Amino acid sequence: MSKLQIVCGAGPVGWTVARQLADRGHRVRVLTRSGSGPDHPLVERVRTDVSDPDALTAAFGDDTVTAVYLCIHGSAYRAETWERELPAAERAVLDAAGKAGAVVVFPESLYSYSEPDRVMREDSPRNATAGKRGVRTRLLAERAAHTTPTVSVVASDYFGPRALNAHAGERMVPTILAGRAPRVLGSADVPHSFTYVPDLAAAMIAAAGTPAVWNTVVHAPTAPAVTQREMVAAFAAAAGVPVPKVGTIPAWLLRGGGLVNRDVRELAEMLYQFTDPFVMDSLRSEHELGVTATPLPTAAAETVRWWREREAAAA
Repeated sequence: MSKLQIVCGAGPVGWTVARQLADRGHRVRVLTRSGSGPDHPLVERVRTDVSDPDALTAAFGDDTVTAVYLCIHGSAYRAETWERELPAAERAVLDAAGKAGAVVVFPESLYSYSEPDRVMREDSPRNATAGKRGVRTRLLAERAAHTTPTVSVVASDYFGPRALNAHAGERMVPTILAGRAPRVLGSADVPHSFTYVPDLAAAMIAAAGTPAVWNTVVHAPTAPAVTQREMVAAFAAAAGVPVPKVGTIPAWLLRGGGLVNRDVRELAEMLYQFTDPFVMDSLRSEHELGVTATPLPTAAAETVRWWREREAAAA
């Protein structure tokens, strides 16, 4: 049997990783509770719970597994949910991958970075302690302490094909295509880094094949930061439609809503990312991995094309 790559999760990141691997000729097994994943001759979709060690053992089988891409997320956008679900699932996958002799690659956020008011680089401090940010810090620490080799590939807010629940996803692109004015969180005019999902997937695959970066944190290739207003303009230009006005959802409104609504409170916790500059630098990792960021006009065009195809299919 040929060597196998395992992808856990089939959200926008897991799906894209699996598709890129298969397009490169790799045999891929996608593990999800639903059995979802790309439709490709080299992709096998298996229903399983990756937090169950016995189920993982069965899913790995007797194949030679070279890399595992753990692209799962919590069932709710809440710190307590993440704390309850993610550490156990990560340990189960790390244990199974270690027995198989495989490296585990994680997509990671900027949440743990404790000085987000500065440009965030690979050696920036990651010591955040509270809420969802603290959960990410602890997950990084547990990966570092495990005997299985890992790579955490950090991305900022992502966008691109299949990225639905994203600030530059369903909250922005369909509104622009419909000729309406989008509303963005915080300020429309402070720089913010956005990572294109296919670039994140490419970096994860490159990291799996680059032992020199194992047991480190690397950054996904990310184009220069833009404002949310500039992001809207890029999508409008790609779609060939007039640039709409951009409204904002002010911080005070979210913080007030958070007093009575738990989900709004969880969102308000991350407002600092949109009220002040929130910028990451990926040049060192791009050099180490041999990958580069897709220019924004190209990424915006591919994103708009995917959304239009999705809307046409639903019509």
